[in-house]
Amino acid sequence: MASISINPYNISFRPRNPLTQTLLNFKPSIPTHSFSIPIVRCSIRCRPEYTPSHIPDPNYIRIFDTTLRDGEQSPGATMTTKEKLDVARQLAKLGVDIIEAGFPASSEADLEAVKLIAKEVGNGVYDEGHVPVICGLARCNKRDIDKAWEAVKYAKKPRIHTFIATSEIHMKFKLKMSRDEVVEKATSMVAYARSIGCQDVEFSPEDAGRSDPKFLYHILGEVIKAGATTLNIPDTVGYTVPEEFGQLIANIKANTPGVEDVIISTHCQNDLGLSTANTLAGACAGARQLEVTINGIGERAGNASLEEVVMALKCRGEQVLGGLYTGINTQHILMSSKMVEEYTGLHVQPHKAIVGANAFAHESGIHQDGMLKHKDTYEIMSPEDIGLNRANESGIVLGKLSGRHALQAKMLELGYEIEGKELDDLFWRFKSVAEKKKKITDDDLIALMSDEVFQPQFVWQLQNVQVTCGSLGLSTATVKLIDADGKEHISCSVGTGPVDAAYKAVDLIVKIPVTLLEYSMNAVTQGIDAIASTRVLIRGENGHTSTHALTGETVHRTFSGTGADMDIVISSVRAYIGALNKMMSFRKLLAKNTKAEGSAVI
Repeated sequence: MASISINPYNISFRPRNPLTQTLLNFKPSIPTHSFSIPIVRCSIRCRPEYTPSHIPDPNYIRIFDTTLRDGEQSPGATMTTKEKLDVARQLAKLGVDIIEAGFPASSEADLEAVKLIAKEVGNGVYDEGHVPVICGLARCNKRDIDKAWEAVKYAKKPRIHTFIATSEIHMKFKLKMSRDEVVEKATSMVAYARSIGCQDVEFSPEDAGRSDPKFLYHILGEVIKAGATTLNIPDTVGYTVPEEFGQLIANIKANTPGVEDVIISTHCQNDLGLSTANTLAGACAGARQLEVTINGIGERAGNASLEEVVMALKCRGEQVLGGLYTGINTQHILMSSKMVEEYTGLHVQPHKAIVGANAFAHESGIHQDGMLKHKDTYEIMSPEDIGLNRANESGIVLGKLSGRHALQAKMLELGYEIEGKELDDLFWRFKSVAEKKKKITDDDLIALMSDEVFQPQFVWQLQNVQVTCGSLGLSTATVKLIDADGKEHISCSVGTGPVDAAYKAVDLIVKIPVTLLEYSMNAVTQGIDAIASTRVLIRGENGHTSTHALTGETVHRTFSGTGADMDIVISSVRAYIGALNKMMSFRKLLAKNTKAEGSAVI
């Protein structure tokens, strides 16, 4: 083990292997353990009563999810208001303590989305009486803070999260401010947030991982005096390693005046692939709020992944992490992951920890032999823990004669809870595929679920498409679309190929110029009768813009769409129309807010 020494101003330790021993070294009360790996079946412990600046149970970790804010900054991850509301509801069901619903000052559309989430999700009551905190991000200026408060004040537990950069490189080149000016701005804006009625204010010193530690202690102490209830320590550019980041948290706790009266939080980016390790190191060093995103999506290389952090605490919390635990209902992890994947269009890589397609797959003969003898030989957690039931355990094999109840049971086995109209729509799509394909696989069902259920509210709906193509002439396409009023529109076009011709025919009907930025297609399963899954990314030529939270730059929004069908042209057109619907829904909301407010902030 490492040797540890503590004094009032610094905590130092010398691990033999810093990267692997860090988590054992930060908390002196953590005993030494042998590393036997039993299978974990943890039950959810009671969630402590919420007080902004205090947690009654010192072992409880608050989970702060920023999928709807930082996660949506990923290129092409723009979500409609309905999609954001769906994700927020799912996060509440998952048991997330704080939902950062967006950056209200970035645009009127974002403000309205955060406001809607505050009203609906922020006043809902979920399992065991849980009501999530709804948070809005704001830079350190009155306009941003006013917008954030305007949006979140409708929630039972509203929070404003304000930030300003504290590293030398940011203060010199981005802010062009002195240290004293930064301290004055931070303290005055935290005090302002409290003065307008918000009793729960989080402050973040942006780029804390590269900031001078003594300056950090000073500015954090001052914002505590001004009324901050949570201090979030961001590794904004993913620069630190676990030993270093854990030491930073420990030193902040040891040297910041008044730190015992606030909650310490972490926010770790994944630029070096260390976001989960850094987050856990921060927790072991005393942080009691961890900022994460579903599937780890976010700026550049992404953020610490909620599923990785939560399952690490669940699997190893009692053994080596000092008894740390969360209030997350892990059986909703898979559904949350799938929803975010489909709404953002950001696919999860197969080998992604916890939620990847291969996370519980065993192909090696040695591994398969061990699994047949005892599942614990090669699995440290059960797929059921995250809401995934193993294929075929229910004995349900779907075909063209299967009914709704069988389909619903199978989808529940795959982690999807659907009913009502969603089930009806999926059932008819399933039946149409089952008539053409003898064997319906789990991957086929997941693709159909994505195409039928996880779609934006339709402005245009595909009715029919017919193409003619080959080497003897130009490809032609005829497309029939139905608008929101039920009226049919038909158009024909030629193109360099069947997809190009079909897209041009759609453009003639929709009459909105867009640029196709990305187009990709994958076969969902093997075989000539496989379902094709298509993803597109578009940008309107009269581009929708918003303000980037960290840089303040104007960024052009892009919109993704997905489609699935056994016909590659139909799959492609579905994806294109999905992206157009998302963009047009966003435009309608923006126009509505512009008319109501007189002008839109973009």
